[in-house]
Amino acid sequence: MKTSINILLVFLFAACTSVSDERTMSYVDFPETRELTARTLSLDTALFRYPYRVRVQDDKAVVLDLHGTEYFFHAFHYPDFHYLSSFGKRGDAPEEMLSAENLRWNGSFLWTLDSNKSELTRLGFASSGDSLLRLEAVSLDEELLRTLDFVQYDDSTFITPDYSGDSRFCLVSRQDRLLRKIGTIPTANEDALKNARPALAQAWRSFIDYNPRNGILVAATQLGEVLEIYNLKDSTHLACIGPNGEPEFQISQGYGIPTGIMGFSDIQVTDNVIYVVFQGHAFKDIMQKAQQGINLPNGGQNIYVFSLEGKPLRKYALDHYIHGISVDEQKGIMIATDVNKDEPIIEYKLI
Repeated sequence: MKTSINILLVFLFAACTSVSDERTMSYVDFPETRELTARTLSLDTALFRYPYRVRVQDDKAVVLDLHGTEYFFHAFHYPDFHYLSSFGKRGDAPEEMLSAENLRWNGSFLWTLDSNKSELTRLGFASSGDSLLRLEAVSLDEELLRTLDFVQYDDSTFITPDYSGDSRFCLVSRQDRLLRKIGTIPTANEDALKNARPALAQAWRSFIDYNPRNGILVAATQLGEVLEIYNLKDSTHLACIGPNGEPEFQISQGYGIPTGIMGFSDIQVTDNVIYVVFQGHAFKDIMQKAQQGINLPNGGQNIYVFSLEGKPLRKYALDHYIHGISVDEQKGIMIATDVNKDEPIIEYKLI
């Protein structure tokens, strides 16, 4: 009886996450542009080397420091950003982290990803509310290539990008098992799709987000300008291609070497729209400036807003270069990280 139930659950899960209807559309510009000016949030401690991501939930905010020397994550009380504690200690001990790629809230719990250890970790705040406790660790399936991002599909399943090039996403159980793969890379490069899938998958590395309330999974390419919208409720897939096109790369010793532009750098799917940070720096310009001793700012100065159906709605032009975002639609504000500044946590009112 138990075996029959498990088979039924797998069948239902596969039906809900299949992607059968795939479409492609292009966009050229946005119908309106709004300029935003940031308010710098003062912190009561200096912690960061490279504040890459910020995730806000209720009265807590957590910042991922991509190059943290001692800890990768720092927790704050929100909205005053009073420092609470640091966690995710750097090291190779069993409960330490070799790397940190992303973090996700799930209710009052927080999940983190260590790609070097191929491990997801669930943490929860102690009763005091000012420190986090390690509650669970999930070792990712050995079949997965180095996992650089994740979202939680439901209480028992995660979605990660597939870097083999055979599909777009992997669905992984909380019991460390690869369940299935879905989607395909929506490229027009038939030669790479046939002969160099791993290099193609590297070039198509994307930042992802998922909203379980509307079933929308979105991937935004780190190179080029492609936004993919997967509706896991009706099994549709839309690839929105911007003026800079799909990721451009050359193959060298089996690796994809970027030759086009830096594209998107963070994404959030809300109940109503999709927010993405867009950079747009060409690699040739970055290299030319570097040869002149000039380092271009890290991050993007534009927020693109799309409908859940991929329609361009508006563009926000920012006064800072930012990497990570956390949007609160009810309050009409966005918290962002600016790695170029000594005071890196800023706030925008979304007018």
